[in-house]
This record gives sequence, C-alpha cells and structure tokens, in this order.
Amino acid sequence: MTNIYCVGRNYALHAKELQNDIPTAPFLFLKPTHALVCADDQEIVLPGGKGDLHYEAELVIHIGKAYEKGMTVDEVVDQMTIGIDFTLRDVQTACKKQGKPWLQAKGFKHSALIGTFIPFPGMEECKKTFFSLEKNDQTVQSGCIKDMIFTLQEIIDFTGLHFGIEKGDLIFTGTPEGVGAVRNGDTLRLFWGDQELGSSHVRVKGE
Repeated sequence: MTNIYCVGRNYALHAKELQNDIPTAPFLFLKPTHALVCADDQEIVLPGGKGDLHYEAELVIHIGKAYEKGMTVDEVVDQMTIGIDFTLRDVQTACKKQGKPWLQAKGFKHSALIGTFIPFPGMEECKKTFFSLEKNDQTVQSGCIKDMIFTLQEIIDFTGLHFGIEKGDLIFTGTPEGVGAVRNGDTLRLFWGDQELGSSHVRVKGE
C-alpha cells in the first residue's frame, strides 16, 4: 500500500500567514490512502458544513526505490507532480487547540489531489521551476522548492530514518504562502512551470 506523507510548515511565509512557529525539524503527518484522487478534469466531492475548506498546492514526489540511509533524492525519487493538500481549516484549528491529531482536518476522502506524474528531473533542476495553482483561471498560489525550509534531501532522510520509505510512497513536500478557500463550483488547475498537470471541478457536499 502507498504511504502518503505530508510535510507541514515547510515554507516560512506560509507558517507566518497561519501564525505558526517555524519548525526546527521536518514536521510530518499522514493521509489515508482513500484521500488520494487524480486531477483528471473530473468532479471531486469535498465535505461541506465544517467551516473553511482550504487548498494548499505543493510539489509531490513519488518514491521509485526503497530508501536506505545515505541514498540521495535523485536515487530514490523517480516521478513528481503537483498536488493539493485540502484542509478543513476550522477543524484543524480546533484540533490544535485541543492537542489532538489533525486526521479529521486533513484525512477526509479526496483530500489528497494529485496531477499527472512526470519524470523527476533532479533536485537541482526542480529549484529552477515554479509550480502554481489556478482557481477559476486566476493564479492563487505560486512557489518554488528553493524556498523550502527543509530540502527534499532533508525530507527524504528524516522520513526514511523515522518512518521508512518504500517504493510507491508519496510525499507532499509543503505549501507556499497564499492558501485560501475552496467553494462549490470552483475549477482548480495544477501547473509545473507552463505545463498543466491536471484540473478538477469542486463540488462541496451540501452546498
């Protein structure tokens, strides 16, 4: 089975926009496998009636080889795409205040949207290209992994050491600033540079 790892607070400006402390080590959480959904120009259903529902666009890497200590990102990662870590923000805020895990805020069905995978060009090449999210034909998020707090190598090493990384695993590497609300009827498009990797039409259940 695929593990879906997610890195939280990996861009300083995003941490600041949500008034969170900047972490001193990679901050990871998991999504269940049924959270995964492909951005294949189809409708996705997301939960309504639970407060603000936010998009968080990020680079997603696909593991092509089981990790062993000392391996580089370029040895371990074979593909990549752009994805969205959907978040029930009000639920997450309540969980944080109560000291509870984020599963209810992050792990609901269709909360891990991914575009089409493309070959991984290498970590250094990835630093030269911006990824972005369009909502209703307007760019709402744009970022580049060169601005991450923890590099892809640091994320791989930390995850492999503490949890293990196997072939087929996915890692959502963190979102830049600019997160915002998703509403019923929105169309979302995922871009790597000028290349569109997927799109989805949002239906918020109950709206």
